[in-house]
Amino acid sequence: MAKAKAKAAKSGPTEMLLIASKVRGAVKDADCNFAGDALDGLNAYVYWLVQQATKRAKENGRKTVRAHDFLIM
Repeated sequence: MAKAKAKAAKSGPTEMLLIASKVRGAVKDADCNFAGDALDGLNAYVYWLVQQATKRAKENGRKTVRAHDFLIM
């Protein structure tokens, strides 16, 4: 079972975490166009951010992810 989870994590995000219409609206409000693959790229980046935040929380002995666990540069 652990191998199945590891394999799923390596294959990339499968579930959409974003609301496509909201993202497209924000891009349109900035007077830009939105490519068909842009949402998939952004979704993969959000998954990565979540992974980094959970890793940081665990390293600090917590199970609760807090706002400061998301590394914002």
